[in-house]
Amino acid sequence: MSSTTIQGVTSTDKTAIRNAATVIALRDRHSSNPKVLMGQRGAKAAFMPNKFVFPGGAVDLADAAVPLAEPLPQTCQERLAEQASTGLHHALAVAAIRELWEETGLILGLPGEWGSPVDPDWQSFAATGHLPSARALQFVFRALTPPGRPRRFDARFFLVDASQVTGDLDDFSRASDELSHLQWIPLSEVRSFDLPFITEVVLAEVTGRLRDETPPESVPYFRNDDEKSLFMRLKGYPMPEDG
Repeated sequence: MSSTTIQGVTSTDKTAIRNAATVIALRDRHSSNPKVLMGQRGAKAAFMPNKFVFPGGAVDLADAAVPLAEPLPQTCQERLAEQASTGLHHALAVAAIRELWEETGLILGLPGEWGSPVDPDWQSFAATGHLPSARALQFVFRALTPPGRPRRFDARFFLVDASQVTGDLDDFSRASDELSHLQWIPLSEVRSFDLPFITEVVLAEVTGRLRDETPPESVPYFRNDDEKSLFMRLKGYPMPEDG
């Protein structure tokens, strides 16, 4: 397996495990009907075809160099640093914000002007007059795709309260066509959709955090390597035997 790594960001070699970031946007969390933002992958997608998923995708090489108006919370930086390359937390946060923008057209940022040449992937975001901000992101889950899949990702899941997103939460007119049927799905109904197994596990974690708005001190890590699968926690706490 060949790959190139810059500041912990793996190249686009399809046989490599790629770092990835996923955003779980949570709306009306304190109401009787909280919702999450999801869309459906295409029938011809190589990875999880037809499944309903959260916005997200692989970290790009350029993400490490994109400036943030505000960094991730310190607790999240520390959890992301465990069993990971040095400095990777910045690129992961940038990728999360970029993927949310590209796949939904929603902005996680602060008003401001870019003071340096803008990477092509960020020109449309910069044109809105915003700088990416990671302050509202909370690292809540990590999962490594099992061996034998057409794509493998080391995915970090970030929870964000929809109140921290700029603009009309129901306007997806600026979204790419990567996800179809974008919608805010009530947590009470989401399991009736065609979901990947790991998404159901993550949803259980999110449901348990509805009343807690602080970054978690301990983060579940579903690690599927070539030898065995482990359900562990970053921060050293073992998972209960019953999962």
